Amino acid sequence: MPSITVVSASRYSPEEFYLKSALGRSLSETYSEFSVKKKIYFENRKPLPICYNDAIFGAADAEEILIFMHDDVFIVDFFWIEKILLGFQKFDVLGVAGNKRRVPRQPGWAFIDDRLTWDHPSNLSGTVGHGRQFPCQLSIYGPSERECKLLDGVFLANKKSILERANVSFDETFDFHFYDLDFCRQCEQRNLRMGTIPLSIIHESPGNFRTRPWINNYEKYLMKWKD
Repeated sequence: MPSITVVSASRYSPEEFYLKSALGRSLSETYSEFSVKKKIYFENRKPLPICYNDAIFGAADAEEILIFMHDDVFIVDFFWIEKILLGFQKFDVLGVAGNKRRVPRQPGWAFIDDRLTWDHPSNLSGTVGHGRQFPCQLSIYGPSERECKLLDGVFLANKKSILERANVSFDETFDFHFYDLDFCRQCEQRNLRMGTIPLSIIHESPGNFRTRPWINNYEKYLMKWKD
């Protein structure tokens, strides 16, 4: 089996991360016996793309699978490793939720305008749980295993070799918001196939839209891509 590393940036200390964060508890409790490595940026204050690029460039194995996840994600799928490996037989970049299309001035993978109007369900793909406990609220966006133009940055699985061959990395001018849309735009330019896989996660955060940081990054995104 190829080497797999879970990459995340967290404001928690190492002790707090494994005791309090959803991802830390998933990795240290439920999946403690799984043969995956962890690259966690503890007590982090750096922009997320800086951490993710460091993980890409620092991976010693050219075929390393890098799974970028937010620290407020519970993994609730006993077969998540198998599903990721199967996903790479079809796609170059994997997500759990995404959109089959991209429209001008899109402010999020699921939205079509700056009023945050949801795209039609026929264009959406994937399923994500939301909440801080089980049972959780289930967001069924659409069938998984669809090729997408945009993926939700809550979970992105990549191979170091594919990213380096395509010369794709995370744009460090973004701090948190819009780094995922920008990354997907780069992948689209380089003809990388992106798609969703049927992997079960619960995301504690509902998102943080229309804040000043979100607006600032949206302006950066539009300035860079023009549409």
